[in-house]
Amino acid sequence: MRKTTARLALIGVAAATLSMVPLAGTSYAAGCAGAGCDNKGPATYKCDDSSSTKRTVGSNGRVAELRWSADCLAGWVRIKNNADPDIYDSTATIEKWSLDGRLLKSLSVRTPGYGKTDWSNMLGGGEFKYRVCVRFDSDLYPLECSSKW
Repeated sequence: MRKTTARLALIGVAAATLSMVPLAGTSYAAGCAGAGCDNKGPATYKCDDSSSTKRTVGSNGRVAELRWSADCLAGWVRIKNNADPDIYDSTATIEKWSLDGRLLKSLSVRTPGYGKTDWSNMLGGGEFKYRVCVRFDSDLYPLECSSKW
């Protein structure tokens, strides 16, 4: 009886250990969820692994994207400037809105320059609306905002 109990315990430990090892081709789980992702980096918390673009503002290589992770229930803005080497002073913002139309929070990121991509930290929670706004070089281009998603 003791040998059987010891074997079952060993099998249980082995199964628990193996269940913590991801299968080939799978990724580790995201490190935050919802409001727990607020002001955290999407790459650091693996939220960018399963993200998709929900809205895009801008054109011709100058774009800001609303990125969303269904695994993390969080969004962020990603800004790219691949069009104009003279544009360095660009700011993109993600906004979190209540369902009744109140602006709750926003986070911004400035582009590091031509040919560069950068992103904001995240805003989380699934029961909200999100949008992104961008201003590429405040002297040359107007503020552009996406529709809410």
